[in-house]
Amino acid sequence: MAVLVLAHLVLALCAAPLIRRVGTVGFAVLALPPAGALGWALCQWGTAAGGGARVEVWPWIATYDVALAFRLDALALTMVLLVGGIGALVLLYCARYFEAGTGRLGAFGGNLLAFAGAMLGLVLADDLIVLYLFWELTTVLSFLLIGYDSEKRDSRRAALQALTVTAAGGLATFVGFLMLGNAAGTYRISRILDAPPAHSGVLGTALVLVLVGAFAKSAVWPLSLWLPNAMAAPTPVSAYLHAAAMVKAGVYLVARLAPGFAEAVPWQLLVLTLGTATMLLGGWRALRLNDLKLLLAYGTVSQLGLLVVLVGAGFYGAALAGIAMILAHGLFKAALFLVTGIVDRAAGTRDLRRLSGVGRRLPWVCATAVVAGASMAALPPLLGFAAKEAAFDALLHGSAAQRVVLVCVVAGSALTTAYTLRFLWGAFARKPGLSDTHVRPVTAAFLAPPALLSAASLVLGPGIGWTAGLFEAYAARYPVPAHPYHLALWHGFGAALGLSVLAWAGGAALFVLRTPAATLGRRWAWPAADEVYGRCVLGLERTALKVTGAVQKGSLPAYVATVLAVMLTGLLAVLATQHPWRGAPGPRGWDSPWQAAVAALTCACALMCLVVRRRMKAAVLAGLTGYGTALLYVVHGAPDLALTQFGVETVATVILVLVLRGLPVHFEETMPNSRRVASWILGLSSGAAVACAVWLAAAARDEPSAGAALTEETAHHGLKDVVAAILVDFRAWDTMGESAVLAVAVLGVTSLLYVHRRQGPATGIPPPLPEGITAWSLAGPAPQPPGHHGQGAPERGWLAAGDTLAPEHRSVVFEVIARLVFHPILILSVYLLLCAENLPGGGFVGGLVAGVALVIRYLAGGRHELATAAPVHPGFFTGIGLTVITGIALAGLVDGTVLHVWTWHGHLPGIGDFHAGTAVLFDLGVYLLVLGAVLDAVRALGSRIDQNTEHAARLALRGEAAP
Repeated sequence: MAVLVLAHLVLALCAAPLIRRVGTVGFAVLALPPAGALGWALCQWGTAAGGGARVEVWPWIATYDVALAFRLDALALTMVLLVGGIGALVLLYCARYFEAGTGRLGAFGGNLLAFAGAMLGLVLADDLIVLYLFWELTTVLSFLLIGYDSEKRDSRRAALQALTVTAAGGLATFVGFLMLGNAAGTYRISRILDAPPAHSGVLGTALVLVLVGAFAKSAVWPLSLWLPNAMAAPTPVSAYLHAAAMVKAGVYLVARLAPGFAEAVPWQLLVLTLGTATMLLGGWRALRLNDLKLLLAYGTVSQLGLLVVLVGAGFYGAALAGIAMILAHGLFKAALFLVTGIVDRAAGTRDLRRLSGVGRRLPWVCATAVVAGASMAALPPLLGFAAKEAAFDALLHGSAAQRVVLVCVVAGSALTTAYTLRFLWGAFARKPGLSDTHVRPVTAAFLAPPALLSAASLVLGPGIGWTAGLFEAYAARYPVPAHPYHLALWHGFGAALGLSVLAWAGGAALFVLRTPAATLGRRWAWPAADEVYGRCVLGLERTALKVTGAVQKGSLPAYVATVLAVMLTGLLAVLATQHPWRGAPGPRGWDSPWQAAVAALTCACALMCLVVRRRMKAAVLAGLTGYGTALLYVVHGAPDLALTQFGVETVATVILVLVLRGLPVHFEETMPNSRRVASWILGLSSGAAVACAVWLAAAARDEPSAGAALTEETAHHGLKDVVAAILVDFRAWDTMGESAVLAVAVLGVTSLLYVHRRQGPATGIPPPLPEGITAWSLAGPAPQPPGHHGQGAPERGWLAAGDTLAPEHRSVVFEVIARLVFHPILILSVYLLLCAENLPGGGFVGGLVAGVALVIRYLAGGRHELATAAPVHPGFFTGIGLTVITGIALAGLVDGTVLHVWTWHGHLPGIGDFHAGTAVLFDLGVYLLVLGAVLDAVRALGSRIDQNTEHAARLALRGEAAP
């Protein structure tokens, strides 16, 4: 089964080059996988009809008992017959429907075949999660198929509408699946149905959510609005997706789950009520339409309502009728859609008001449509008649509520007869006052697919006994009555036949009175669903604009205040309602007096930030709070965390100072005192609430700490640094993900700061400004070129590019210190990287320390000095780091384990014994990634600002205004 599904998807990938090479004949090749699925299903007929099933299972997510499970039973085989048989015929039909040279046929064919494969996987899936994956795949592929003609606005809108409705329903179904699987203890559908969970509020909610998705997929009212608009798709899409396949997915899901949950409280009410309403509303609407495809579309909506009622009713007779009607509906409705496509191609229109005499000119096409229409109207001896008779008989012997539904089904059948006659009359009859429509001849190959479908409806009517065993095998999932109904073409004169005659007579009368019926329908019509949808979307857009305008005002303080207010409200609500301090031991104030002292100084720095007026002072004080936190780590005995905090705070403070260069020296907000006080209260309250929550959380632990086990495991491997071992060994997968997030965040932020195309790596010192012109030339005489003093030979300064700075911006002491400490700091960073197994350090803190070394070079010598110190683009370091991390992760797949750790031991002359491991290489990747992130931030916020300043100076000297 999995091979069949995979064959569809693989060949779909080859569709574009295939059709590009051989033209529309390639559709015949694409029809092979669905035809193979049909043949395979016929070979499994005996097993399924005997009540057996074929099962294939591959483990997938063992922790949650999710497996790639497929199961072929009677219901699944019936759906495979539709998906495979009609899919193959529709693809063959495409070979004649599309003309040579039609654009994007390859993509269309690939999407259509992939949809067939996704639908095949959906009906065979025996796992809720796997079913959902194929469910959403059909949603996406249907969006692409409906929007095939993307140059037309109607096609784009219809595709988006279908995606919106069905995807929203799919999300509801996913939540329902999770709840259902959790309640049942398994996601295997067969196991859930064999032992359904006990009825409860959770189960009822899960079933409602599942039904929402099923109704959205099968266009059940009030979620049926997308299906008529989807007629903007090409006719093969309408015939396959909207008659035989996709819209049957919701019906299939109801039929699959009904044996286990039809007795649940919300099931019957939703299924019977909404299914009946859909049947009546769709049929009534079809009487007033003039487009043949739209008429069939609303007829499909009506028939889908009937199918949902039958398969969801929850007893033997209705299930038997429902599965027979599923097959009958797929055959006659697909045939009618394909015939509509033929008429449209031959006559150039689908408007029944402009068609006349087509039946005389295309007699075989007319005969094909009449046979299919007779099956849709449930006339003998067609398959539709046998299925409708079974439905009448089942509901007739049902409960009181089901007999009420029977009245509605008879009325719906009368509507079906009426719009069937309207379709056949409108497409093929000669109309008074209208000349015969000129039509092009239709080839036998073009007519063959719908003719085969109509022939199947004709043959399977008298031959209903051939399929009875298969249908009864599905219906046997319900309690079998003492005298079960047996499918047959003729059961003699009885109540069921009388109801059929009544439906035919009522439908004929409605057709004869079609003009006053249409007038009455327009007078009593509800607002069109599409109009309601448009108003809802427009209202949503307007509401979003108003909310965005009210909330997104570009004020960072307002955003921060909103976040803090929400957080504070949540914390206070939890503290007020849960009383987490009850029963918890009192937390210790501190482990040593040093912690209290450092905490007091840190809080003092934070409070001083509230009253300073200079931005630089605020930045320094904010940095001191970070250093205070690092000191808390030190006195608490966490040197690794302290080193990391020191590095992060140093780099963050420098970057913050670089940003402040472009801002005024003082805070210039004209904030009233009341607002300032409110901000203070909000900030202090938020900090106090978070501190209280953390304090209580630390005191509420009732489980032993994991630290002892981690320490023991680390020592077992001969290591001492537990923190480093956790980061690059025990939880290396988390570290890998966090590293990728860090890279994306830094690159995104720096790119947004200056929207420009990233340049290649700089080599050496960037070219200086024009001779005699520098960024500071307006303040004094122009200096000599870098590295030259007077007329003598060039002298090497302490820094390679120190001479590019203005004298008043230079500090000889700083340059000397930068020259002396640069290489030792780099060596220290490498030391911190390599000693992390047994001493404080690691790749992250090592990369930060290396970044600090480059920051010192920049602060001492400017952007040219930074380019000299790091003549490589920051993205190079970031990319190499990510490559190393990912490579180490995937290297473990050699033995089947991602991020497996290896260690090598050896002896080197002059060095002695050594050992090396993948954990160190993983840490090296983190080192390079962090170094690249720091360098990118410094270049964006430092070098780029310097470059803009120099550019502004050039323009000023030339008397031009800066942009």
